Amino acid sequence: MPNMKVVNMAGKEVGEITLSDAVFGAEVNSAVLHAAVRAYLLNQRQGTQSTLTRTEVSGGGRKPWKQKGTGHARQGSTRSPQWVHGGVALGPKPRTYKVALNKKVKKLALISALSAKAAAGELVIVDAITASEYKTKTMVAMLSAVDAEKKPLIVLPAVNEFVVKSCANIPGAKTTVANSVNVYDVLNAGKLVFDKSAVEKIEEVYAR
Repeated sequence: MPNMKVVNMAGKEVGEITLSDAVFGAEVNSAVLHAAVRAYLLNQRQGTQSTLTRTEVSGGGRKPWKQKGTGHARQGSTRSPQWVHGGVALGPKPRTYKVALNKKVKKLALISALSAKAAAGELVIVDAITASEYKTKTMVAMLSAVDAEKKPLIVLPAVNEFVVKSCANIPGAKTTVANSVNVYDVLNAGKLVFDKSAVEKIEEVYAR
């Protein structure tokens, strides 16, 4: 892959970096991306929805009227589904929506997502993303300088509490660390803003 410029937090070019073709220049596999995003969204579901069946609602232990001779339809309980305050027939119960992907598919999906962003020109590399105080204005200025104001995903080499909390109030902005990047966040981001050290960490793991 050709060299890519590295900028500082003021948006000025300070150097170049050669990205790994194995990570940022691979062929994009749409089917794997779809599987990874689907798995991510399904795994966010708690599956705790629940309704009460006729055996779980209180009451209804007595037959409401005798079987014959009343003119009414026969009924055995006032908690049957057709009654007000009756149980729910075939309603949802707690379940798991979890979908598992094997390691090779996860790796291929992330490489495809990163390569797609790089090919689209939606990748920015900053020499060092740092902050020494909680200051949202500093992060807003940086994102504006690197032209990544819309839904940026800021990838750090390690957790920096000042940076994370300074970005917390920026609409659409999200921070993560190199070893926790996921396919959904990458594809959902307007631009990827990488700390140069985070790029090196990702290439160290995924370029093998």
